[in-house]
Formats: sequence, structure tokens, C-alpha cells
Amino acid sequence: MPHFFIERPIFAWVIALFIVLTGLLSIPRLPVAQYPEVAPPGIIISVSYPGASPEVMNTSVVSLIEREISSVDNLLYFESSSDTTGMASITVTFKPGTDIKLAQMDLQNQIKIVESRLPQSVRQNGINVEAANSGFLMMVGLKSPSGAYQEDDLSDYFARNVTDELRRVPGVGKVQLFGGEKALRIWLDPMKLHSYGLSVTDVLSAISQQNVIVSPGRTGDEPATSSQEVTYPITVKGQLSSVEEFRNITIKSQVSAARVTLADVARVESGLQSYAFGIRENGVPATAAAIQLSPGANAISTASGIRARLTELSGVLPEGMTFTVPFDTAPFVKLSILKGLC
Repeated sequence: MPHFFIERPIFAWVIALFIVLTGLLSIPRLPVAQYPEVAPPGIIISVSYPGASPEVMNTSVVSLIEREISSVDNLLYFESSSDTTGMASITVTFKPGTDIKLAQMDLQNQIKIVESRLPQSVRQNGINVEAANSGFLMMVGLKSPSGAYQEDDLSDYFARNVTDELRRVPGVGKVQLFGGEKALRIWLDPMKLHSYGLSVTDVLSAISQQNVIVSPGRTGDEPATSSQEVTYPITVKGQLSSVEEFRNITIKSQVSAARVTLADVARVESGLQSYAFGIRENGVPATAAAIQLSPGANAISTASGIRARLTELSGVLPEGMTFTVPFDTAPFVKLSILKGLC
């Protein structure tokens, strides 16, 4: 057989070119989905403990969770990190081929076991368990070129209106916002608390009791007498919504009608949940979010989907806001694929 092609070089070249062309035409139709996943899937556990140092976070939260999740099936390894802002994350990596949805359910079940032993503040903020790769796919920014909006306004708008939209894009595993929603910030004065004979617990108790959603019911509702003709829903004031309403919360009262309000022992103001990050883009106020891929997702199609969603959202942005993409790894992925084919 070798001598047949050696003696007929033109015929051999035709066969070789035919094989090459057939291979090139078959590349887009290759059953890539039948090949096994090479990269091991990962899940990120995120917790928040406001005011805690990294040492306290590691001792009272991270170590308890790590001890409980170490028995999860198909676990390869996990790594954790804590920072001075009261945030911690545990990246759990599983064996290649592991069903990531089942693994996520196993982790959530294990965390439920240890949840009762975690600090109350951690439980109130919630524990997020998200299937995502550790690296960032891209960064999405929201800025105000004219300076009409400050960083807290941009961050609050992004958290309320953009974050969930990006999470719905196929292939997105996690959206990490460098900022947060607006919140009421209460700065207690220890000397004033002491002079009124109050403690931090008294303040927390008063806020939790007076800032609640109440379901008062209805008057004249069934069962009622036959003469009852009108039914009225009862409306009461629920959660507080302004700084002034929080300032008027009663911390302590007496029979003589004298009372101590929150404004007497603290400074109440509106601000961001956290000031751990300060972001400016080209000298103007901005906020940003990092997007991580879900395990097995296509980086190029996910990045295209994100850009398409940003284009849709740009049509409803308030005047003076604009989206930016200061960092994107998809072009480098596309270039590496093209280089590999050449």
C-alpha cells in the first residue's frame, strides 16, 4: 500500500487534501457535549458577619462550616478567605463529572445542620451557596459621566435593578457587587447610653419591636351577625421608611410621658450597607460588579448574553447613568481558539 501512494504522488495529495477539508467542515458539527468535563466544578459559599475581624470570622463561622461540609460526597478540596469587612467565602471544588446541582443540595443540607450554631447576625444576612468558577469572566460597571449621581446612588440602583437581571443570563454563576443597597446607619454614643442607663441591647430591642410589618386583619369580617353589612380592612403603619421616623423610635419611656428617642443617643443617617469599596472610573463616580461563570458554561456565549442584556437595560436607565465593561476575558478566549485552529 505505501508503494501505491509513493508511485502516485498526485493521487496521494488529492486524498490528503480531501481528508483535511472533511475535517475542517466537521469541526462545527463535532459532538463536543459527549466529551467529559476537564475542569473540576466548584461551588462558592459566601457569608457576611458585619463588624467581625478575620480571626473572629474564621473561629465562629468559617471553621464550623468547613468542619460540616468535609463529609460531602465527591469533594476534592476547599479553600476559604476572610477579610476585614466582615465577608468570607469558601470555594468548594468537586471531582470532574460530579453533578453540580446534587452537590449544591448536599452542601445546603450540611450548612442547615450547622446554621443553628452560627451567630444570629450571620443567619439574618443569609448564607449564599452558588455554583460558580473561581475566576472572573468580566466586570460590568455603572457610572455617571456628568456626576449627577454619586457612588451610593449608583450602587443602590445596580443592586436593586441590574444584579438580578444579570443572574438570569444563561451561564452566569455569581454576580459579586462591589457595593450594596442603601441602608439606615445608626451611630450610637456610648456616653449618652450610659447617662440614660441604656445598653445596645435595649436599642436593638426597641428597633426590632417598632420597625415591623403587622397584619392587623379586618373589622366586621366573618363570622358575623346577620345585621353586619360592612367589612373594613384595618390599616396600620408598618416598617419605617425615613430617617426621621427612625430618629423618633422610643427607646425608653416613663409614666410622666418623658421618653428617650433614638435621636437622643445616636446619629441616624442614610448610607450604603458597606463602605469597603470606593470606585471611580476615569475620575467620575461609578460602581461595578464581577461576574463568574457557572461550571461548564461557555464563556463566549455568556459574555455575549450579558452584553445583550446590558443593551436592553440601557434603554430604561435614568438619564445620567451609563453601563461600561472595563474588563472582559471573552475576547482572549476567542483569540486563543482561533490561534489553536490555525
